[in-house]
Amino acid sequence: MFTAQIKMEWRKISGSSVLIPSHPIMMVHFLGGAFVGTAPDFTYRWLLEELSKSGCAVIATPFVNTLDHLAVARNVLNRFESILDRLHTRNVLEQRYLPIYGIGHSMGCKIHLLIGSLFEVERAGNILISFNNYPVRRAIPFLEQIDIDNSLNLEFTPSPKETKILIAKNYKICRNLLIKFKRDDIDETLILNPMLQERFSNMVTLLHLSGNHLTPLGQRIKWQTGDFFSPLDAIVQWTQCNLSHDLCKLKEEVLRWLNFE
Repeated sequence: MFTAQIKMEWRKISGSSVLIPSHPIMMVHFLGGAFVGTAPDFTYRWLLEELSKSGCAVIATPFVNTLDHLAVARNVLNRFESILDRLHTRNVLEQRYLPIYGIGHSMGCKIHLLIGSLFEVERAGNILISFNNYPVRRAIPFLEQIDIDNSLNLEFTPSPKETKILIAKNYKICRNLLIKFKRDDIDETLILNPMLQERFSNMVTLLHLSGNHLTPLGQRIKWQTGDFFSPLDAIVQWTQCNLSHDLCKLKEEVLRWLNFE
């Protein structure tokens, strides 16, 4: 099934990228990976626009990766809630209530997990793609090759071990979709899955999809159809979807879990 051509109009509100369809039926709070998450409306554009076309109001919050992930989580949540209030105050969102889903990729998963473990938030569920909880020396490119004094004891707050303990004891979001790509060698979803299964056994779904850690960042060339949908249009769209099969499959599974398909 191909999505109809709909004009996407991104807005910048309080430094976040916001995409609101005409009649949204749910809200998505999106957090990308470290570094690439600083401009999610660009790096994850195709995936986020496809979600919006299907009825998701999207708030994509960029963040700068620091050692203090707790502060990042608090800041991201405060900005999201501030933007949500502003959208209601300005009547950009007609409905006062929309179910809210968190979607995170890589480090964005960790931030959503910290939000769900440390703060009182209302979420209908979380989609956690390519979860990563590496220590600082593996998470920051080239840091392992730099001769840094070990006495500095550089590490994220909370540390990977502390993060696991927080999730295991305090994570409150019951419904979760975990996605692991088969060619992703920096993914730690298989460590996260049993922790969430222990808390919410029949509410956690694990999917293994074809792709790698960068699959969610994939982009597809837009093909402008004419007044009538021609056989050429069908061929081009079929070819595009086959060339970007992994990205299309990710979108389909996300929408299926959100009960769109």
